[in-house]
Amino acid sequence: MTDPIADYLTRLRNAIHASHRIVEIPASSIKREITRVLYEKGYILKYKFEETENHQGVIKIALKYHPVTKESAIRDLIRISKPGLRKYAGKDALPRVLNGLGVAILTTSKGVMTDKEARQHNIGGEVLCYVS
Repeated sequence: MTDPIADYLTRLRNAIHASHRIVEIPASSIKREITRVLYEKGYILKYKFEETENHQGVIKIALKYHPVTKESAIRDLIRISKPGLRKYAGKDALPRVLNGLGVAILTTSKGVMTDKEARQHNIGGEVLCYVS
């Protein structure tokens, strides 16, 4: 697998389209941090890290749906920076997703964070994905 983050986002997208409640994804440190950011911003219900016999681990994510309309909290997941073409944003050019209603997830020198947090810390970084 050449792009584990794209695989992570695709698994989430597929689970949402199939209306699954829980999705299991092979773990890595960057995926754990992206999951933490999604939880903090209210896009997923809860998550749990489980160790497996191969020591890689699994992330179990409980997806969040509206109780009446059964519509997912995550409407769109878009991968921005790819292995073949990395996309970086400086502190003055941080992206705004849906005019501030969505979230851009960045990896910075201070860890994985959203575009709003990066603006507060006055730092830029690699734009991993957009979530809306």
